[in-house]
Formats: sequence, C-alpha cells, structure tokens
Amino acid sequence: MSHGSGRGRKRKGGGHHEEHENHERWLVTYADMITLLMVLFIVLFAMSSLDSKKFAQLASGLAASFGVNNIAFTGKISPMDNQVSTAVLPLDPGVQPNLSRAVSQTPVKETSAEAAAVAASDRARASSDVDVARHEANNLREVQREIEAALRRKHLEDAVRFHIDERGLVVTVVTSAVVFDGDKAELLPMGRRIVDAIAPALRKLPNALQIDGHTNQLPVPTVNYPSAWELSTARASAVARHLTGHGIVPTRLTASGYADTRPLVDPKDPRSVTMNRRVDIVVMSNLPPAQRALLPSVS
Repeated sequence: MSHGSGRGRKRKGGGHHEEHENHERWLVTYADMITLLMVLFIVLFAMSSLDSKKFAQLASGLAASFGVNNIAFTGKISPMDNQVSTAVLPLDPGVQPNLSRAVSQTPVKETSAEAAAVAASDRARASSDVDVARHEANNLREVQREIEAALRRKHLEDAVRFHIDERGLVVTVVTSAVVFDGDKAELLPMGRRIVDAIAPALRKLPNALQIDGHTNQLPVPTVNYPSAWELSTARASAVARHLTGHGIVPTRLTASGYADTRPLVDPKDPRSVTMNRRVDIVVMSNLPPAQRALLPSVS
C-alpha cells in the first residue's frame, strides 16, 4: 500500500524527463539545398540546348507550376556561340503571340556549309564558262584555218592577220596601196581578191559580221572626205558591200569607222603607218558577254 502510494507520489511529484534533442536536423536543410541545386543545373542544361521547341515546353511547364496559364515564348538561339536569350511573358486570354515579328528580326547568319556550297557553285559555274569559251575559241580557230587555207591557194596569206578578242575572231586586212588608194574607199583588184578568198568561209556561218575601218595616225588631210572618220567608214562599207555580192545577207553585216582612235600597234612604232591603216572583219561570237569575255584568255 505504502509502496504503491510511493510510486504514485513519485509520478505526481517527480521531475520532468528532458526532451530528446535531434542532432541530425541539418540533413533536411542540406537535402533541400542539394535538391534545389540539382533542379537549377537541370534548368541550366535545358537552357543550353539549341532546341527552341523543347525549351518552350520547359518554360510552359515551369509557368504552369507557378500558376501562370497563358505564356508566350520568344527566344533567339545563336548556333555560333550556343547562347539562348529568352523571355516568358504572361498573356491575356484573347491575345495571340506575334512570333513572326521576333523571327523576322533575328539576323540569319550564313553557316560555313552554306558558304562552301555557294563557293563550290561559283567554281562550277566559272569552270563551265571556261569550257564553253574554250569550245567557242576552237570553233573560231577552225574558221581561221579555213580562211588561211583559201588565202594560201591564192598566195595571199601575208595580206591578212588573225587574233581573237572579246568580240570573236578578228580578220585584219591591211589596207596598203594594193587594197585602197590614198584618200579613196574603192576596193582595188587586189583588195577584191582578198575579200573574195575570205567570203566563202564567212557565208556558211550563222554569226554576225562587223566590219571596222581604221586609218593611221599620219596628219594627212583628206580631200574626198571631210575627215578620217568618213574615210574609214566608207572603206568598211565598201568591204561590207562586196561581201553581199557573195551571198552574205546584209542583215548579218554592220560597218563602222574609227579613224585613228584604235591603233593596232603603237603609233611610235615604224610599222604603225602600214599596220594601223586597215579593215577588220570581225566574226562575232554568239556567247553571252560573261563567257565571251573569256575568249582572249582561253584562245
């Protein structure tokens, strides 16, 4: 009895037990911090991705988690520096995001692959132009060989010179005293023989023919013509008119005079007195200008 009452008194009047202290509460805070850091690095990794669609999905998910219903994602992704510039904006329910403007204002950089493709295309086009020009030059040289053969048969090979420029094949007839008299534009018998030898090879060509008259630089006054301009033009016209007698249609022919403005050799050269006094029969190439400009180099 007394023993039982003693236990009761002990429970009633005894001292309180001390509350057990938890020394591992810091683990909870540490775990929370590690979790937040993990989430941060996951977000940073997602932002470093170049896939804007996936990033938009991530932004939408984060916004939904924070209670934002409508969002618009605008971003610029630079594949060169692997950076993403973004904005997540809450929208009113009835407003549609205008993403086309953001896209149109983003500068488009040409990649190295695109630049290489353009360069390769340019090289291929240039190579093709060279091949076409070389083929045209070969055709013009074939015309030259045919004319040379005709001149040799008549022992006139020294009366004509040839070269190829950006216009086509230039057949130069040196207009010495055996072709034209001084201050005259009528073909002499030797001049007619030269043109007669050249004409058959020209008649069967489809090319246009340009006849250019030139005088030398000697300051000899003209009597029958107002100036060297008219004289050189008249000589070119005389050659063109003679070619029509060989069946070359006039629509293929043009005649021009240049006086002494386009010398064949330097006027200081002693040969210029004879060489610059000439008529050029130009077999015009049918190539486009860009390819025609390559003719002198490939010939």
